[in-house]
Amino acid sequence: MTTNPQETDVTSGATVWLTGLPSAGKTTIAYELAGRLRAEGHRVEVLDGDEIREFISAGLGFSREDRHTNVQRIGFVAELLARNGVKVLVPVIAPYADSRDAVRKRHEANGTTYLEVHVATPVEVCSVRDVKGLYAKQAAGELSGLTGVDDPYEEPEAPDLRIESQNQTVQESAASVHALLTERGLA
Repeated sequence: MTTNPQETDVTSGATVWLTGLPSAGKTTIAYELAGRLRAEGHRVEVLDGDEIREFISAGLGFSREDRHTNVQRIGFVAELLARNGVKVLVPVIAPYADSRDAVRKRHEANGTTYLEVHVATPVEVCSVRDVKGLYAKQAAGELSGLTGVDDPYEEPEAPDLRIESQNQTVQESAASVHALLTERGLA
């Protein structure tokens, strides 16, 4: 009996980690891509950073150690889902390279595909978008530790894909990630 390669692709899991500054467009791109993948028959989950902080990482703050713990928890859940055939889209800042590397290594150790997408929107564009009002609060002195402003963001040195969301539509950004998945035999 031969296996239809298309059927195999639909059940192949992977984690796609979308990293970038607050208001870069990570979550919007992830949900756009999720819709497209679901329409093609893929099992998809979006692990939204805000939801994770509320339900899995409640009680964690924004120190370097707590941010690392948060990213590791998300990475564990993502890998668990991905190795069970789910396309896991993770629009989470994950500001530190060592935290992202640890997640990648967890995936590699389990033979699970991990793709890193850098949504490389400049801070000037993000601060204008300011989806959650974080940049305004930081500018008004009501918030400190904002990633990319007064807290570090370590850009990925060699992401699998780099998206400059300010230069394309959400649909084009999602299509770029979809093309990467297709290129890797995952879509």
